[in-house]
Amino acid sequence: MADEKPAIVQTDKSSEEYNKSGYDGMTGAERGLPQVVDLNRNVTARIQNPLAGIPRATLFKNVEDFAYEAGMAEHIPLIQKGALVAQNPPDFEQIAELDEDEKAALRNEALHKWRQPWSLYFTVILCSIGAAVQGWDQTGSNGANLSWPRDFGVPNEGEGATDYNTWIVGVVNAGPYIGSAAIGCWVSDPMNYYIGRRGTIFISAIFCLLPVIGSAVAQNWEQLFVTRLLLGIGMGAKASTVPIYAAENCPAAIRGGLVMSWQMWTAFGIFLGFCANLAVYNVGDIAWRLQLGSAFIPAIPLLIGVYFCPESPRWYIKKGRYDRAFKSLCRLRNTRLQAARDLYYISAQINEEAAIIGKSNYVTRFVELFTIPRVRRATLASFVVMLAQQMCGINIIAFYSSTVFVEAGFGPLQALLASFGFGLVNFVFAWPAVWTIDTWGRRTLLLFTFPQMAWTLLAAGLCFLIPEDNRAHLGLIAFFIFLFAAFYSPGEGPVPFTYSAEVFPLSHREVGMSWAVATCLFWAAVLSITFPRLLRAFHPVGAFGFYAGLNVTALVLIFLFVPETKQRTLEELDYVFAVPTRTHMAYQLFKALPWWFNRYIMRRKGARLEPLYQFDSAVAADQGAAVVAVKGGTTH
Repeated sequence: MADEKPAIVQTDKSSEEYNKSGYDGMTGAERGLPQVVDLNRNVTARIQNPLAGIPRATLFKNVEDFAYEAGMAEHIPLIQKGALVAQNPPDFEQIAELDEDEKAALRNEALHKWRQPWSLYFTVILCSIGAAVQGWDQTGSNGANLSWPRDFGVPNEGEGATDYNTWIVGVVNAGPYIGSAAIGCWVSDPMNYYIGRRGTIFISAIFCLLPVIGSAVAQNWEQLFVTRLLLGIGMGAKASTVPIYAAENCPAAIRGGLVMSWQMWTAFGIFLGFCANLAVYNVGDIAWRLQLGSAFIPAIPLLIGVYFCPESPRWYIKKGRYDRAFKSLCRLRNTRLQAARDLYYISAQINEEAAIIGKSNYVTRFVELFTIPRVRRATLASFVVMLAQQMCGINIIAFYSSTVFVEAGFGPLQALLASFGFGLVNFVFAWPAVWTIDTWGRRTLLLFTFPQMAWTLLAAGLCFLIPEDNRAHLGLIAFFIFLFAAFYSPGEGPVPFTYSAEVFPLSHREVGMSWAVATCLFWAAVLSITFPRLLRAFHPVGAFGFYAGLNVTALVLIFLFVPETKQRTLEELDYVFAVPTRTHMAYQLFKALPWWFNRYIMRRKGARLEPLYQFDSAVAADQGAAVVAVKGGTTH
């Protein structure tokens, strides 16, 4: 873009070379820097504050150099104070340069972490409303599946039903996910690069508005399929960008709780979609058109309101536009001091990241998802959590609950009412994750909820064996499906998009999130296409049992390959994902698992587990402890 300044740091040096000759040509000793942890192979699992240990005079000189090069010389005193706070966050009370109001603001940040500017909450909520489009469309097609196939001459149930028609219904339902996985997710990287997070969200909102209206007026299944493919372009770009945008704007302490509002609004969209299905149930032959077309509603506030939100400060920093990054941070933080602190700390961490990754283009960034060790570990972890969302079986209910309930013996209206109940449970039980995702952690929520989803899904399938004339038949099927949703909503519901938005370094965040979302939506497309045929071949008992087994498989993958990320800044996660996968797996198998068995099965309260991650004192003290131990996904 024309007004971009070059980034302050751009280098292709390895971390070893960086330790020898810092990013501005000075040696580490001259700049007062500690040795840099190797972000490709952090075998000591050490988490480092890049400002820790720098003498005050050197830190102030570094800030001056930064401010002059960034065109922010008038803010030097403020950035210097922010750098002092960032260097050792818990000791801000001892910093003589801070006045009492600034110290009070920093105290409130620790004591009242949810006391954030309205601009931050407005940004996260408004953009996550876009997720409601995705949820609403899922449930709109869910109800419409009972009508449109027969109107378009491809009935998949009753008279005239064929295997060919079953595949057509599956492909049309999969249209948005095919469009997302094939196009939408991948165009988000260049769109983010050239027009920013807000511009990408605006364009995606257009694709979530017009094709939805087009689907309501389609005259044959081919037209319906094309409109849903176009909808998928918007869904993919939006799903790849909104969680990143929210994660980059939020403070680390509450990032999980705010970013998971994406899932909250997806669940809310699913619920509203079921409400719309019921509202238009008796309007006649156009009911299914209204069910599909009503999903345009949540796209309108997203389209109108996105430019009232501040742009991502990390995107501005990536573009070398530090003055604008500071203005964004001033809107997203309670005081200018906190904005200056975050500006300098983010820049320092990104400098270290740039020293390893250097410059790249779209193709090389994609290749580096699998070749740079630190990035490859994030790619694997995000792949696992996204794949697990489809393996758990939630979307066989979200996409086809009306069909499943009709198979169970419900009438059409009863099936829609039961689906409404599923949507309500899914939404209500998503709320606990707002608090638990940043306290219990992402990994812990997954490891707890997947076993519960496995047995509830298996139980729901087995209940189909109860004779249909037995009153328990319908009640128990609905009960176990609702219980399954209750376990899904606070765990595998919010975690995948939150987790994938935070694990990649800034240089690869867009293409990494594109990979993660494409993984999720590609397998959603596979599920959507195959489930009608799977249900026809396996019957409900076999289909539900199959997905119960996939839950167990997903649990093993998460246990081995998904590190914890809670309450770490996006830049500090570089050190977490620098720990070799083999080291992480060995720790979980030979230390965390035996400890869990002794502590919770054998009830040995004296069992102790040594930590995997060792945080440097300046980082650890920010959590209120000298050492933070991440034990099998739980912080102790």
